[in-house]
Amino acid sequence: MKYTEVNITLSKHDPFRDMLVYCLGDEGPYDSFVETEKGLKAYVPSQNYDDSFLKRCISDLKAVDNMLDCEYTVSELPDKDYNEEWERGHQAVLVEDFCWVRAPFHQHREDVAFEIEIEPKMSFGTAHHSTTYLMLSLLRDEPLSGRRLLDMGTGTGVLAILAAMKGAAYVEAIDVDELAYRNAKENFERNGVDVSLLIGDASLLTPDKQFDVILANINRNILLRDMAAYSSVLVDGGTLFLSGFYEHDVLALQNKALEQGLQIVLQKNRDEWCALKLVKKLS
Repeated sequence: MKYTEVNITLSKHDPFRDMLVYCLGDEGPYDSFVETEKGLKAYVPSQNYDDSFLKRCISDLKAVDNMLDCEYTVSELPDKDYNEEWERGHQAVLVEDFCWVRAPFHQHREDVAFEIEIEPKMSFGTAHHSTTYLMLSLLRDEPLSGRRLLDMGTGTGVLAILAAMKGAAYVEAIDVDELAYRNAKENFERNGVDVSLLIGDASLLTPDKQFDVILANINRNILLRDMAAYSSVLVDGGTLFLSGFYEHDVLALQNKALEQGLQIVLQKNRDEWCALKLVKKLS
């Protein structure tokens, strides 16, 4: 398969580099990224390259800061060159000294409580993006032993893997994308964890199956749309973790959560991205 490399130069890196990765990778067909001194290299199967989509993502950045300069060049790479470039630039991630998220070609380490091996492929969730990092960090101090957990929009499955490693009694993971489904399945097997994996969206959630903990690292609009569905399958006193949005989105999410009896008890920010821990009030 031929890949296209888009070399993007940004006059300001933070938070715009992460915002661009999120737009290209979560909303679009880009599957891998390499940070550079000047900005970012993004990789997409050549058949899926769409210049108008790229320009829209850049336009969204400039809407946040009209002083931002952003330029890009496009070139097609042989598959071999793409893989070598990606492996050179793809770094393992240490999350708050307790969780080491690495690809198969990264070094194993003994000085962490949890090590997760992820083959990213086409899926979102390698801990490089601030939202995944935040969700992993929130799970650090969350007691999961014996609890039932749901991971919505599982992507690579990294959050579900950590939950299973931390002793959750039952872990269910759902993603709407077939490629993410296959990638997550491989990663569950790779890490030796037992996770029930489904392909679909919040329409799969029915009140007859209840969870103690729900994770949803998706995006603002889907979180707002599906908040009621999450609440309907969360036990009273249960915990809901949300990410995939910016700090300025918190008020909208808080208002929607309150409608469903969910209260924010913790907020963490990183590079203008945000993650929330909410608790469902007792009836």
